Amino acid sequence: MPDLPVRAPRFIDLSGPEVAALPPDTVAVLPLGAVEQHGPHLPVSTDYVVATEAAEAAVSTVAAAGSAPVVLLEGLAYTKSDEHSHYPGTIWLSWDTLMRVLVDIGRSLQTSGITRLLFINGHGGNSALGQVANRELRKRFGLRTFFAHLSVPPDQGGRSAVDHELGMGIHGGYGETSLMMHLRPELVHPELAGRRVPEQLTGFAHIGFGKPVSFGWLADDFGPDGYIGDVSGASADVGKQRFEAGVAALAEVIVEAHRFDPTPPPVPPTASPTVPPGTPADS
Repeated sequence: MPDLPVRAPRFIDLSGPEVAALPPDTVAVLPLGAVEQHGPHLPVSTDYVVATEAAEAAVSTVAAAGSAPVVLLEGLAYTKSDEHSHYPGTIWLSWDTLMRVLVDIGRSLQTSGITRLLFINGHGGNSALGQVANRELRKRFGLRTFFAHLSVPPDQGGRSAVDHELGMGIHGGYGETSLMMHLRPELVHPELAGRRVPEQLTGFAHIGFGKPVSFGWLADDFGPDGYIGDVSGASADVGKQRFEAGVAALAEVIVEAHRFDPTPPPVPPTASPTVPPGTPADS
């Protein structure tokens, strides 16, 4: 586990009156992980580990700097992972169950006086549903809601993902393997994995990962191994660089989420035109 500047303030460590006394517009941070297969070389906890470690480090960074009031919620381990349901080790919630869980959590936070909720997501399968939950929580309970990933520019932390994996290292590939070699090295076995990049998708101009048209897919569409990417060159050093860059960006997101307001400023009233002295009145 990486060194943290100060322990993250945790929601579950507070008493009820302490929750009620949190500063206005405190950002509650909820990590969304997953328990799902990641090929033969990574643990099924990969997405949960990445989401919870990144969220804790980002919250700790903000708390240490005093740059925004923030509190860390316990992460969700079981989410929407049905695209991996063909493989042992995957535990998933149906989309409607997870949506109800997120809505119920938002309702509960609102009754406790929380007005801002940031999801830090570690599993791509949650993304579309998370966007819907954002709007639902805004509409039902008036929460300011945000949905973020641990994102790293492709030129940071080792070779470019575009060059190495053709932009398709989306599951158990170079990036995730490097992150886990940094966070949980004892659980990673890169020697069991090779190159599993669906290069056939480069033949489609519009449809594919990172292209204008998305498509419904299941993990076993790409072969029996369950991962998509190329772990060659992955290392703990690369993972550390990527993790630290991503956490720094998430800390900035928390600060922005605290002050974010899309409402336009009030427009000053238009002044009545003045009539110069001596101007004849209209007849």
